[in-house]
Amino acid sequence: MIRRLPFLKSNPLVAVVRLSGAIGMPGRGSLSDATAAPILEKAFRKGKPDAVALELNSPGGSAVQSSLIAARIRRLAEQTETPVYAFVEDVAASGGYWLAAAADEIWADESSVIGSIGVISAGFGAHEFLSRYGIERRVYTAGQSKSMLDPFRPEQKEDVARLKVLLEDIHANFKNHVQSRRGDKLPTDRDLFTGEIWLARTALELGLIDGVGHLKPKMQEIFGDKVGFRRYGLRRPFLQRLGAQVAQDALTGIEERADYARFGL
Repeated sequence: MIRRLPFLKSNPLVAVVRLSGAIGMPGRGSLSDATAAPILEKAFRKGKPDAVALELNSPGGSAVQSSLIAARIRRLAEQTETPVYAFVEDVAASGGYWLAAAADEIWADESSVIGSIGVISAGFGAHEFLSRYGIERRVYTAGQSKSMLDPFRPEQKEDVARLKVLLEDIHANFKNHVQSRRGDKLPTDRDLFTGEIWLARTALELGLIDGVGHLKPKMQEIFGDKVGFRRYGLRRPFLQRLGAQVAQDALTGIEERADYARFGL
């Protein structure tokens, strides 16, 4: 209430939003635009904060969901004229760095993993297994590319070529986002878009982050010791909290654990 009284001087307020986990499709228990949207809306608009700080810890995931969340952060920041600071914990890689780049400044711990600015598509091939056990795969389509990369059929060169075109286009979108957000901070004599990862000190030298630092002391340094914090975080649906979707949660957890493992975490 005190913050609403114009004749009383109020202390600075920073809204802290935690964005943690793999970025995936809505409804799978992972971080998505659908789950992040209401939290971000509240963080930027409730109480007119002096800044929004993002606690980031994500190995990446869906390119589309990463793009949607990042675009929402930028849109809200511009609408409310609120600066955004990202603070990386274990990792901001791939889609996780896509989110980080939406901030005006990026800070990280010395041991944080940064980067992986690339695109990956993984699958499996089981056609030999089916053949060995005499199982016949029957697929009927209208459109010659409708069953592209069917894992139960032998891989086709033309399918791989089509997939690579899609991956290159998504990669170009990722690069454009990073270049537009980091601008002159990035070196012109180094290719940062190979999918490589770095720890924070090297990432700082490469212009991918703005410094090594942690949320509370950095916000106190910028806004003063009396700065207050209001925290926002994602909540699992009620039925999931009761264990009604144990199998789905377990599958999501395995996938997320595999994503983190790619970065030695």
